[in-house]
Amino acid sequence: MRDAYRKNYFDTNLLFIIFLFMIISCFSIYSSEKYLPDPPNHYAFKQVRWYFIGIVLSACVYVLDFEQIKKISLFSYVSGILILIALHFAPESIAHKIKGAKSWFSVPGFGSIQPSEFMKIFLIIFLAKIIVDHNKKYVDRSLKTDFRLIFKVFSATSIPLGLILLQPDAGTGMVIMVILIGMLFLSGIHWKIVGLLGVLGSSILGVLVLIYTKAPDLLLLFLDKYQLERIHSWLDPFQYKGDIGYQLSQSILAIGSGTMYGKGYYSGQVYIPEAHSDFIFTTIGEEYGFLGGSVVITLYFILIYRIVAIALLNKGSYENLIAAGVVSMLTFHIFENIGMVMGLVPITGIPLPLLSYGGSSILGTLIALSLILNISAKTKKYMFEQDSTRDL
Repeated sequence: MRDAYRKNYFDTNLLFIIFLFMIISCFSIYSSEKYLPDPPNHYAFKQVRWYFIGIVLSACVYVLDFEQIKKISLFSYVSGILILIALHFAPESIAHKIKGAKSWFSVPGFGSIQPSEFMKIFLIIFLAKIIVDHNKKYVDRSLKTDFRLIFKVFSATSIPLGLILLQPDAGTGMVIMVILIGMLFLSGIHWKIVGLLGVLGSSILGVLVLIYTKAPDLLLLFLDKYQLERIHSWLDPFQYKGDIGYQLSQSILAIGSGTMYGKGYYSGQVYIPEAHSDFIFTTIGEEYGFLGGSVVITLYFILIYRIVAIALLNKGSYENLIAAGVVSMLTFHIFENIGMVMGLVPITGIPLPLLSYGGSSILGTLIALSLILNISAKTKKYMFEQDSTRDL
């Protein structure tokens, strides 16, 4: 009975949501170009080009079997590490600094490419392999084997994390840590270890808050002066609106002035630096108000929901772990970006997935989502599956 009927579970709903984000992105970027001091820059048309390249790359990933992806995961991981090392030592003529960070390669005719965006994908598929191979080797789990797994994944993560923090890029570094935590959570480690890690993380955060309130200069031991000033401006943006808090204070004013229904398309009046990239949600909030912002957040909720639903339908642990990494990455990006433009969390320069302008972000996100669509296409749904047990 089990083979009487089956079909592929290709998630057309997820694909439709992705195309909706593409349309919203292009229109929003075109509207935000009015804020740029030297138009026309044609960022909207460049975004269409990046989407096209991303679709082609995603199609290449889509046709791969997950056994093939698993086999090339180590090669991809090592290649990403080598590229990050090359970026660190590359001359500024091909790896120029932007806002003090050396995070991009300059590619003639295309603009800038950020290797860390692809390193996140390489890390996800490699960590999934480490976890699956470990669980196959140690069928009888114990605290000792679980700590061994934690050591493996932390070791694999520490190398790209260290190279990214050297750029410095604290925002992407946080994304890497969130990916690690999300995948560890579903790796099967004992709940006591999960609780211990949670307490440890909360304690570290509490200590950092205490240091900031009592002796903030101590944070300069692992933060540069600019990053510490970012924290100051986040807590009181209007006090620093003439300097480092200008972008955030303008963003809060723009979103607040959008009220319930917004000012209308291309009718934004508050100047926002980088409105086409990291602050694209500000443009949406000003022009479409609370209603428009709520629609975008709802679409993101549906996007995450569909990825989780695909992961639950699939029985392969390797695929599930990849989905966990992608969900962790996208959820943190969405929460951090929307939170930072409203002043809820510090500004980190993390783009809004599928909406912010940026080739590397678009390519990395589309490749990640193609892995999810690949999972959905390889998943089979069987009719009368419960009845099949009665035939035995």
